[in-house]
Amino acid sequence: MNSAPTSPLTPSTSPRFAILVAGGSGTRMGAGRPKQFLELLGEPVLLHTLRRFTEAALRVQECVVVLPPDQFASWQELCEQHQVTIPHTVVAGGHSRWASVRNGLAHLQGQAAGTVAVHDGVRPLVSAAVIEATFAAAEAHGAAIAAVAPKDSVRSVSQQGSFALDRSRLRLVQTPQCFELTLLQRAYQLPELSAFTDDASVVEDLHPIQLVPGDYRNLKITTPEDLVLAEALLRSSIH
Repeated sequence: MNSAPTSPLTPSTSPRFAILVAGGSGTRMGAGRPKQFLELLGEPVLLHTLRRFTEAALRVQECVVVLPPDQFASWQELCEQHQVTIPHTVVAGGHSRWASVRNGLAHLQGQAAGTVAVHDGVRPLVSAAVIEATFAAAEAHGAAIAAVAPKDSVRSVSQQGSFALDRSRLRLVQTPQCFELTLLQRAYQLPELSAFTDDASVVEDLHPIQLVPGDYRNLKITTPEDLVLAEALLRSSIH
């Protein structure tokens, strides 16, 4: 993987799309509803995420929200409750994240060209700057993902014990992950493998992946502690 250039990139007029994958069940949250529907400062987590990608300056033409079919009605109720007028399309997810992204891509099948961002629906604090930088790098290089350096020491575990890794050579992968649309569609025509952990894993055999500096605040809400931290970060950004 290569690091994206830090110099400003020439703005592109290529169409932009976003696929927000929200297929979580909330099991690790210990909540009675999916984590994407939990309240974050009075609004669903997924609504915060959707709002981030529909800022006018980002020029995203269409947002596709991927949900399990049995959550469609709940999302519709939440949209009515919170008077959501943000244009977006809801698409049924699949048996895995890989299948869910593929279904989201299928909705964009009629698009001849463009750049698509795939983002976790439960990363509601992603900044416009990170989204724009990742889109721009993908427009310039074909594929780009947001990532941050690990802060802690890292060890690899083996049957003989464990050994230290050079953390300066490691990155923690975030989303968004942005790709030239036809490249990602071509990658998702390949068979699903258990080694595919994210979209970059699906694409990397076809195309080099550029790294864009992410943001430590761009956390993925998985546990109750994440929700508390997200609320604190969101409050600090408001005041």
